Amino acid sequence: MADATQFPRSSGILLHPTSLSGGHGIGDLGPTAYEFLDFLAEAGQSLWQMLPLGPTGYGDSPYQCLSVFAGNPWLISLERMAQEGWLDRTDLAGGPPVSSRVDYAAVQRYKQPRLETACRNFFAGGGSAEFEEFRRVEAAWLHPFVRFLALKEANDLVSWTRWTNAGDPDPDRVRFHEFVQWVFAGQFHSLRAAGRARGIRLMGDMPIYAAHDSADVWSAPHLFQLLPSGEPAVMAGVPPDYFSATGQLWGNPIYRWDAMERDGFAWWIERFRAAFRLFDCVRVDHFRGFQAYWQVPAGETTAMRGQWVDGPGTRLFDAILQALGKLPVVAENLGVITPAVEAIRHAFGMPGMAVLQFAFGTDPQAPGFRPHNYQRDVVAYTGTHDNDTAIGWWQSTGGDSTRTPADVEREKHFACEYLHTDGREIHWDLIRALEASVAGTVIVPAQDLLGLGSEARMNMPSTLGGNWLWRLQPGRLTEGIAARLRSMAMCYQRADPRASALAPRLEKR
Repeated sequence: MADATQFPRSSGILLHPTSLSGGHGIGDLGPTAYEFLDFLAEAGQSLWQMLPLGPTGYGDSPYQCLSVFAGNPWLISLERMAQEGWLDRTDLAGGPPVSSRVDYAAVQRYKQPRLETACRNFFAGGGSAEFEEFRRVEAAWLHPFVRFLALKEANDLVSWTRWTNAGDPDPDRVRFHEFVQWVFAGQFHSLRAAGRARGIRLMGDMPIYAAHDSADVWSAPHLFQLLPSGEPAVMAGVPPDYFSATGQLWGNPIYRWDAMERDGFAWWIERFRAAFRLFDCVRVDHFRGFQAYWQVPAGETTAMRGQWVDGPGTRLFDAILQALGKLPVVAENLGVITPAVEAIRHAFGMPGMAVLQFAFGTDPQAPGFRPHNYQRDVVAYTGTHDNDTAIGWWQSTGGDSTRTPADVEREKHFACEYLHTDGREIHWDLIRALEASVAGTVIVPAQDLLGLGSEARMNMPSTLGGNWLWRLQPGRLTEGIAARLRSMAMCYQRADPRASALAPRLEKR
């Protein structure tokens, strides 16, 4: 599915747009996103990895969205809408206060009426041919999605299985949600073009499962294992792991792979097609689930009483390859990985992942995460959105995972020996180890680049509340950090060639 030319030796930063500074209570696709592109270019980086960009539902998780195709309206830049003339500058006053954490409720209260004002002004001006073309091209997913949202609003936002009003939606609300999706797509495509002009590729993230309370399940229930009530008959998750002794119970409905295969996996082909309209490359989350998935019976409260069930395997990726050709896909192959999982990944040329935080423990898989054992077809991370930050991991005494305090101490001792460090700059030690490795791609979360502690952690798996909130504070990504990162990227031949042209300008500042 991919080849070496689609993953040249490179490095980049993981930062979800909600975590950008600026905007109105939340990061967005406005000026600070373009400033971050400039930072990446100055730092010799050529990848910006994001988390899923869909409209989030309960819990604000980007991995539980109201649609796997749609964009998050809170990421829309109001400043750019004002530049279009759809908002007045006075409309932008009174936003949520500047904060180090996202207050999603406050963001919605502020942004929703302003998006509605922009919509009214746009249509009062006669709309546009571009909007109508967007409606036509994206109709397959857009029409069910906007109907779903309009009906959800008419039913006090409860889950679709509890709707009492499922008739025709309000046409004004349908048109509003179409407008929002058109604006999101336009702003994101502009950002992607700006990235390309700077030599920056955008890397997306595709969750394997759709949320139960989503337009995807509501509009195509025959593709999911559901009870007559519409509730999941079985639920997705993973067995006990590093993060939880009782496993992770995600609660998503599991696909009816037989039904999907009968129509040639058309739903998945369109999903990949849509993802690559936005991104230059895509990480597929929980890739292991395509070979075999952990199925938990309905009614369980943990993921312990599940079983492995065979997935579609190569048949799915053969169909995608035939329809779309070779795609730059990264397979998230963490967790309980078998030779059969790796065989699928290798058959389609998809790089896997390695997380350096997992390299120093006693788990049998730990040696595979050590840089001296890497292969070129690896995307290596200091940590992911599910891990603690590098500093938080280093300062941990246990309790944030299934490790005991004794495990943590042994882990730290080995890390010091392996990295030849006293730990005073452990985040930079980890970054340098990855940059120097043979791994084709290196990704560093912005929190690790800044040396932030557990207060900046993005997500704690198997917990509700308090996740997905961290925001980058203005001015934290300094010229000194850019210069240090660029020096490593150039030393280890990961820098975009334009980084060398930027170096003299940076050094004179």
